[in-house]
Amino acid sequence: MANHVGNKVVLIGAGDVGVAYAFSLVNQGIVDHLAIIDIDEKKLEGNVMDLNHGVVWAPSRTRVTKGTYEDCRDADLVVICAGAAQKPGETRLDLVGKNIKIMNSIVDDVMGNGFDGIFLVATNPVDVLTYAVWKASGLDHHRVIGSGTVLDSARYRYMLGELEDVSPMSVHAYIVGEHGDSELPVVSTANIAGVPLSRQLKENPGYAERIEEIFENTRDAAYRIIDAKGSTSYGIGMGLARITRAVIQNQDVALPVSAYLQGEYGVEDLYIGTPAIINRNGIVRPVELQLNDHEKERFAASAKTLSDIKEEFFG
Repeated sequence: MANHVGNKVVLIGAGDVGVAYAFSLVNQGIVDHLAIIDIDEKKLEGNVMDLNHGVVWAPSRTRVTKGTYEDCRDADLVVICAGAAQKPGETRLDLVGKNIKIMNSIVDDVMGNGFDGIFLVATNPVDVLTYAVWKASGLDHHRVIGSGTVLDSARYRYMLGELEDVSPMSVHAYIVGEHGDSELPVVSTANIAGVPLSRQLKENPGYAERIEEIFENTRDAAYRIIDAKGSTSYGIGMGLARITRAVIQNQDVALPVSAYLQGEYGVEDLYIGTPAIINRNGIVRPVELQLNDHEKERFAASAKTLSDIKEEFFG
């Protein structure tokens, strides 16, 4: 795909999310060259300088540069964080029309410069916009990934860990569906330190209410954070860095992303949040979790929410 030495990522959009992602990449030494594109050139220059001044303390050298669309020619990954931001009181879906136009324009510029790598999309509403990027790019769907429920699942794991005083790394649980209000937790396959959540629910009266409350707090966390500080940035920045590492290091790990479904969960022609195996080629395949009847219903409803929006904009 790329013909230069080392790995190269082009980041488009250096707002709060983009900069948090860039900071995570540099801190973790994931890539060799990070080129950043943003319309606010003066602020971008400041961010590039500031990031480069931290490289000396990073685990390995990352070259951070102010990029142009020509940088996409030999990039391994193009990460899109640009777009109109979610305002307080606005749902992710209110953003659709505005952001599809922005995606189309960005993808034209990227593909027009001979890009032959993988897209990672973080702009909201991410499932629909990942579909838009896939359509506009003409690339195979395996090479277009949305950040999906990577952040929702991380929030859920963190809160479940707090409940049992266990590190979130030892909590295995997914949020699936739309990255938004119709998402759902997969309680039936979740475990905390190897103990199935379903067993806890059977044995502990009152546990179900706590688990439901944790899910509601997970789902509504973005609204609380946006209300308090204007945007969510660190959690998603680190989630994007995790997906990037899975691609660059050819890891074959399962991460909850927005992946293209072709019959999994009974859903066709839709990008939606599900665990998927990710490596140097992008999404190898979605992982279809075994859902119980209640979860199947909720997943179908979430898919319909996205499908209706997709129909509206793509026919």
